[in-house]
Amino acid sequence: MAIFTKEMSILEALQADPRARDVFNAHGLGCLGCMGLSQESIEEGARMHGIDPDVIVADLNRLACLEEQPAE
Repeated sequence: MAIFTKEMSILEALQADPRARDVFNAHGLGCLGCMGLSQESIEEGARMHGIDPDVIVADLNRLACLEEQPAE
């Protein structure tokens, strides 16, 4: 399970789970091709766009939990 934190770079989050792109896009962080991708933390990117980083991290961690649930 990927555990996402505000301190992770956006690139680390995407490498941990490519579905993170959907979460970033849903929150208006659509600049995933920008130069700061590998250096900017989730928190820095969120704050630059006026978004609460805790909400993004919570959504990312929910996404990671979906992967762990057994299929029925």
